[in-house]
Formats: sequence, structure tokens, C-alpha cells
Amino acid sequence: MQNLLKILLRYSNFLVFIALEVAAFLLISMNNAYPRSSILSTANNFIAWQHAQISEIGGYFSLRSQNEQLAAENTALRNRICSMDSAKNNAPIHYEQAKVVQMTTDQLHNYLTINRGSKDGIQRGQGVRNEDGVVGIVRTVGRNYSVVQPLINTLTNLSCRFVKNDYIGTLQWDGKDNRFALLTDVAAHMVVNPGDTIVTSGLSPVFPEGIPVGIVENSTLREGESYYTIRVRLNTNFKRLKYVEVVQNAHQNELEELTNGMD
Repeated sequence: MQNLLKILLRYSNFLVFIALEVAAFLLISMNNAYPRSSILSTANNFIAWQHAQISEIGGYFSLRSQNEQLAAENTALRNRICSMDSAKNNAPIHYEQAKVVQMTTDQLHNYLTINRGSKDGIQRGQGVRNEDGVVGIVRTVGRNYSVVQPLINTLTNLSCRFVKNDYIGTLQWDGKDNRFALLTDVAAHMVVNPGDTIVTSGLSPVFPEGIPVGIVENSTLREGESYYTIRVRLNTNFKRLKYVEVVQNAHQNELEELTNGMD
């Protein structure tokens, strides 16, 4: 207590000065319109800034919720379309929505993990897509999670076709840029142009025919070679991948068993 009194006595002049300054400031601001309005304006600006920050944070969480809802609605709509197609073509396709919870994009053998597993009907070998196009193929399945081998994995091969003429080729990633892959087995007599659209061929039960894959960026045909080297810009942006859909083909197991029986 004595130490506190000593400190107060030592700095008494300074404390009195501060008290007088505060009193003078309050008197001026209360009796003069301009200083008062400046103070109120500053306070209002600060409060508005706080509200803007709170609103932005709230908007972020609201946007995330809206994105989840939109993804669910897209899946429901796609399933409705598939139900109508199934009635016409006997091709029972169902899409199971999932969220990407883990992913790599800078390795030769990239992978991603989704929050759906065997309890959701996920099986090894099923295709995975998003609203933009093909994502990859399910390789490992747990009860609650599954690991997907994406297009940007050098072990992935995908049968594709040109929309303009149905010509078939094989898509494979070269391990360089996660935005592009190479389309091979396209013969030299084909006319290949930048902007040509590439989709799934439907020659495998993994993916239905016509799912978008990418757009031809450029092509090379060296003298004496029989096949093009075609660079395809992938539709799927793996750096921003968040929601996907697993392709569940009710006939996939039967088709694969028949195919394996031919080996």
C-alpha cells in the first residue's frame, strides 16, 4: 500500500495533467458540433467495419452451407435424369454424393480421400466425377471412407472419344501439370483441332458414355509417326476439388465378371 502511495505521489503531476486533458476533450466534444460529429463519425466507421467483418465471416459459413446444398441438389437432379434414362435404356446408374477430405496434386501417384465408404454402397472400381467432369476411380474402400485414384495419377488410363466424330483414344497423365493430360492412340489420318471436346467413351462400366473429360489444347504429329501426341486441358480443376459424385452402376460387377472371364 505504501509503495502504491509513493508511485501516485511521484507521478501525481502527470496524472493530474492527463485528467485535465480528458476533461477538456470531453467539454470540447460535448459543446462543439464539429469535434462531436468527428468522434461520432469515427465511432460509427469503426462499428460499421466490425459489422462488415462479422457479416463477411457469417457469409463465408453461409456460402459453404449453400455450396453443400447446391452439390446435393445437383446430385439429386442427376439421379432423376439417370432414372429416366434407365427406364429407356436399361442402364441403372446412380450417383452418390461425397466430399473430398484429403488430396494430393503434386505427386506422380496422386490420390484423394472421400467421406463415403462401403456403408454407402461404394465399391472398388467405381468411377468418380464432379459437376465439371471425370475425377477418377475408387481404389480402396473402408466402411466410412474411400481412396480415389484421380486422372492426375500416372497409373490411370481412361477410354475417351471425340464428340465430333466418336473416334476413340486413351487418356493418361504424364505427371507434369495437373491441368493437362495426354490423349494417345489417335491415328494420323484423324483431323485434330484445338478446342475439340473429349468425353468418356462408355466402353467401360466405370463411366457412362459422354461425361466431359477435357478440351484439346494442342496436338503434335511428327513426320513419319502414325499417332498424334495430343495435349488435353482437363475440365476438372483438382486444385479446387471439393464435392464429387461416385458413379454406381448396378450392372458393373456383372460386366466386369464377363470381361474377366475372357482373359
